[in-house]
Amino acid sequence: MTNAQIIDKTKNHLEKKFKDENTGHDWWHMYRVWQLSKRIAKTEPSADMFVVELGALLHDVADWKFNDGDLEAGPKVAREWLGSLQVKDEIILMVEDIIRNVSFKGANVKQNMKSIEGKIVSDADKLDAIGAIGIARTFAYGGANGTPIYDPNIEPVKHKTFEEYKNSKTHTVNHFYEKLLLIKDKLYTQTAKDIAKHRHDIMKNYLDEFYKEWDVKL
Repeated sequence: MTNAQIIDKTKNHLEKKFKDENTGHDWWHMYRVWQLSKRIAKTEPSADMFVVELGALLHDVADWKFNDGDLEAGPKVAREWLGSLQVKDEIILMVEDIIRNVSFKGANVKQNMKSIEGKIVSDADKLDAIGAIGIARTFAYGGANGTPIYDPNIEPVKHKTFEEYKNSKTHTVNHFYEKLLLIKDKLYTQTAKDIAKHRHDIMKNYLDEFYKEWDVKL
């Protein structure tokens, strides 16, 4: 089986599996991360495009948020899928590492992505969490999980550990301060940093409007 056939089979498998997902972690999120990853990879000539594409497509195949906080759920599912396609073990290990380290784990938790392929996928995933689509995904996820839109009595927290971040209970607007507005300074590649500037400004402008509408003057 060629690399192109493996990518195509993986794409079709994920599109079918996640077409009805409603938390913002659906097939179209995976598709956008895939496309963004390819765009960024074009400016990083040392990157293995096959690994980039597989890592991007499979990065949320079993997200810890929907698997009781298990960071190994995604790598396990990816290994089983890629193994069924006879993908070389060294490629599978690289994809597993991307999936294991791609997600944001708290404002003050150190990122642990080592490979250029992983950094590309990480940047693409983070870019899809900000801007206009990022705003939509944030409220979709909050609604799906029963999280209030806003509570002015609850301040944002800069989490120091993954456990603290994973177990925190807050409102959706705080997510902007605890994660989304921090993303532009946590990106690896220059291409992603350039894209993030406009998306960051969109979120800031949105929040300005949100507070204006919240504080209704009689």
